[in-house]
Amino acid sequence: MITLTNVSVAYNEHDILTDVSLQVKPGEFVFIIGQTGSGKSTLLKLLYMDLLPTKGTVAIGKHYSSTITPREKATLRRSLGIVFQDYRLLDDRSIYENVAFPLEVTGVRRRDIKRKALRALTDVGLSHQRHRKPQELSGGEQQRAVLARAMVNSPDFLLADEPTGNLDPASAKDIFQLLQTFNTRGTGVIMATHNYDLVHTSEGRLVKIEDGRVTEIARAT
Repeated sequence: MITLTNVSVAYNEHDILTDVSLQVKPGEFVFIIGQTGSGKSTLLKLLYMDLLPTKGTVAIGKHYSSTITPREKATLRRSLGIVFQDYRLLDDRSIYENVAFPLEVTGVRRRDIKRKALRALTDVGLSHQRHRKPQELSGGEQQRAVLARAMVNSPDFLLADEPTGNLDPASAKDIFQLLQTFNTRGTGVIMATHNYDLVHTSEGRLVKIEDGRVTEIARAT
């Protein structure tokens, strides 16, 4: 369970988020929508505790923003998959090595690393590209690799920050379908997006950020 209770974030005396309370249950698909600069990325950073609230509390399972230690942050992030808009792949490593990297740094056995990394690449349709470097792939393929890296640890939640923002419509649709597939397998998905075509043609909770406030939008019936 993810729970934000009366969370506020301020930067240089400027309020970014104000008195936010939100719960996300395991297995849910939640869209975070709002204008550029509204605080969508800030909200996601709170969830993987790259950013701590100025006021209030973020609780992810047994981890609390008010008491979390650096070691506990590392443990928390192993239960989360994070997808960035700008990919953040290591250009000097192959796609396979990029996907395997999170397993290597947590001390997973070599044979398990190979099995999990290849499975993740197969899930996103990139096993045949595993020896290529990121710069040899299209933008859509690079985002698939980022998805594989995010899912390689079988996370409880997948946090996706504008994952289709830099992609053409066809590639964006493919990435979104992969997110839906992972969700049907039980992974909770929280997706910040301004792609309203995807939002309006799919199911999932709608959470809007406007003027620092978070409100839930009811789906039309």
